[in-house]
Amino acid sequence: MNITSAASAGRLLRVGIGEFVVSNSAEETLTTVALGSCVAVCLWEPHARVAGLLHFLLPDSSLNQARAQREPAVFADTGIAQLFHAAYALGAQKPRCQIRLVGGADIGGHKAPGAEGLFNVGRRNVIAARGILWRNGVLVEGEDIGGTMPRTLAMNAGDGRVTVKTDGRVVTEL
Repeated sequence: MNITSAASAGRLLRVGIGEFVVSNSAEETLTTVALGSCVAVCLWEPHARVAGLLHFLLPDSSLNQARAQREPAVFADTGIAQLFHAAYALGAQKPRCQIRLVGGADIGGHKAPGAEGLFNVGRRNVIAARGILWRNGVLVEGEDIGGTMPRTLAMNAGDGRVTVKTDGRVVTEL
């Protein structure tokens, strides 16, 4: 986890798998690479000018509660909660938060009949994120999800703009 303030300007904040960062510095860019079946939750609160980025790996902490205690940002349920609480610490308010989801691809092509519970991790991650956000009264305002290609994203902490690239080309701006 990383919480930054306006004192740390002009930096590129890299978010790895199972990590998150929040910032209120307009000069920072939050980024994550190689989003395959993982999902990035991008949070922007325009009034407080707080940006946040979570890169989670798995949909539910009940899969490994010991790991969830050590690394809560690995899982959708515990990671999304941490992301929001860190954003609140910088002045964000839930009703003003704008959320974008990126990732959830089927990189391995695992579509075995009857294997819903074992494969399709990307789709399960997206469903988990949407469900958690919806149950907490937060709507998703933009998405670039699914498919079979990994993505890289950059989020401008100054204006909340999210740029998504696949194969080095900008494919979406959210």
